[in-house]
Amino acid sequence: MSEETKEGMSTLKKTILGVVTTAVTGAGVYLTTNINKIFGVEDETDAKVEQLIETQQAQQANQPAPIVLNIDNSSQNNSSNSGGGTNTIIKETIREVPAQSPTQAQAATPVEEKKETPAERMARLKKQKEEQNAGK
Repeated sequence: MSEETKEGMSTLKKTILGVVTTAVTGAGVYLTTNINKIFGVEDETDAKVEQLIETQQAQQANQPAPIVLNIDNSSQNNSSNSGGGTNTIIKETIREVPAQSPTQAQAATPVEEKKETPAERMARLKKQKEEQNAGK
């Protein structure tokens, strides 16, 4: 064999080796990304998402639609305040209240939230910081 033939065969071998290597690499990437589909394994996150959606739909079907009260108090006091009177500021709040059955409405009592004192807040924040440091 001549030297040109040896070089041509060497180039052909390298080309074939490159094509085979590329095909094997591509097949490996495909297998690793789709291994669950290939073997029929269901992804846990998909199952959890489906369960969550079903649960939310069931909860929404059981709950009545919320009632939204929007009160517009746009009346203004146009009298002049030259007599040295005080200004009154009225602040409105809008709250969304879910609909209740008559028995729930009778049984419900208003709950007033107790304001947190600075000492209680410091104690709560210290406890949170200790829990975070213990978790590290």
